[in-house]
Amino acid sequence: MRGPRLSRRPLQSAGIDVSFEFFPPSSDAMEAGLWKSVHRLAPIGPQFVSVTYGAGGSTRERTLKTVSRIVRETGLGVAGHLTCVDASRAEVDSVIHAYREAGVRSIVALRGDPAAGVGARYVAREDGYRNAAELTAAISAVGGFDIAVAAYPEKHPESPDFATDIDMLKRKVDNGATRAITQFFFDNDTFESYVERVRRAGIYVPIVPGILPVHDFAKVAGFAGRCGAHVPAWMAERFEGLENDPQTRALVAAAVAAEQVTDLIERGVDNFHFYTMNRADLSFAICHLIGLRARAEPALASEQAA
Repeated sequence: MRGPRLSRRPLQSAGIDVSFEFFPPSSDAMEAGLWKSVHRLAPIGPQFVSVTYGAGGSTRERTLKTVSRIVRETGLGVAGHLTCVDASRAEVDSVIHAYREAGVRSIVALRGDPAAGVGARYVAREDGYRNAAELTAAISAVGGFDIAVAAYPEKHPESPDFATDIDMLKRKVDNGATRAITQFFFDNDTFESYVERVRRAGIYVPIVPGILPVHDFAKVAGFAGRCGAHVPAWMAERFEGLENDPQTRALVAAAVAAEQVTDLIERGVDNFHFYTMNRADLSFAICHLIGLRARAEPALASEQAA
């Protein structure tokens, strides 16, 4: 596959939903950058925005704080991430209830990466939830949440085969998950084949493609290798020679991601989840290219109080 092509047909943005993922800030400067991104993307009218956990649950408190602030100060739908790695069942349950008290009604339930990061050996705590299926069941038991879980078009790197991987997804859905958001991928044929496998397994929840705009090709390629996502040769060629040219790299990144999303729309996909890396401009540009336009939005609560 040489890569998708931008369609020449007019795009119909009606019925297209998007969501945006952020990570919690670890400094004042990063916090300012996060809120700049939130303000930039809010007029697109996302279905929801989500805030991640760090490896090993290292940003648990910052994630809860950030999610709570978004709920308080914006009119956006918000999904808080939740992992069970390196945490007891009691600790995880306390976060579920804290989300509920903060007004959060959507959770992205993930097993989580070990503290050493992607590729490190995962060891479940004896007093914790062992995997995302058990975590999903715990959230369902509390009740009142829309639950999204992860899906892996190229299978999770720790899964021995696709059958095992899809069986885990089925367990998560059987325990209450209402949608699955995929790991990022760059080959749409791979995504389409995966959805066919999932449907044959009797899983009918929406499978939402995760889209990663390539802000830095070398970093993305390295991360993709650790998490089992294939980087096609044609993509490497697109970014070749742009290591020290960030402006052109951003233009190419927007075009590549827009091509991918446009091709998926033509295949019948109508829902997309963008991994923003707390950088709004590329995601905003891609949404514009696929026909989604920013619309007038009431001032955020933080602006009204200024």
